[in-house]
Amino acid sequence: MIDILLTPIALLIILVMLHAYFGRGILERGIIFTDLAIAQFAALGSSISLGYFHEEYFYILTLSFALLSAFLIAFASVRKLNLEAFIGLLYVLGASGIMMVLAHSAEGMEHFKSLLASDILFTAPSELLKSSIIYALIALILYKVYPKTSGFLRELLFFTLLAVTVTSSVSLAGVLVVFVLLIAPALVAKTLNKTMFFSFVFGWFFSIVSILISYYYDLPTGYTIVFLGALTSSIVVLFVSKTK
Repeated sequence: MIDILLTPIALLIILVMLHAYFGRGILERGIIFTDLAIAQFAALGSSISLGYFHEEYFYILTLSFALLSAFLIAFASVRKLNLEAFIGLLYVLGASGIMMVLAHSAEGMEHFKSLLASDILFTAPSELLKSSIIYALIALILYKVYPKTSGFLRELLFFTLLAVTVTSSVSLAGVLVVFVLLIAPALVAKTLNKTMFFSFVFGWFFSIVSILISYYYDLPTGYTIVFLGALTSSIVVLFVSKTK
């Protein structure tokens, strides 16, 4: 059992740390659906790879579409417009594009389900290693370069790094898992006025518990993480937050 669970648990420990950081930035900007829009565009790129190129150019297409959405959001963030509404349009654009691309694919619906929430219980150690290197480079840029930027460049770098992160995360975990790991830990920490480390602990808690539940009760791991993360964070936020 330990051999099977070790890799997905290690993956989630890394995912929670990086995504909780981006989640705090998203909450500070007040654009909650940013990650969903970028994730949907990344998923659209992967769907195009499957639907038209037999999964060739998978990473290039996934990253290209994620970067495109990141650039559009960064550009929109310095314009006078309703940013949340614009991001919502990008989200539905990506989601509808996926369904159109996969409409005539025999494996379309299975791929779509995987894009929403993958079964990370069977993540290969090689995938963990590759993703860890990518995430480590992103963390280094966030620590060394990002604080020295400002204005449009700062926004562009933030959303570009988020896009690169989401590109790897969507293929490993799925759109919905990415969303809950970004928002749930950061939202709970903000509601309780706790530190970033608290958001890590909270994310680790519901993620690891979800893996154990999915393993023992033969449930889809990705959807279990999404369900438990959304449930626990919703309960905390509702009962701890103050009335207006």
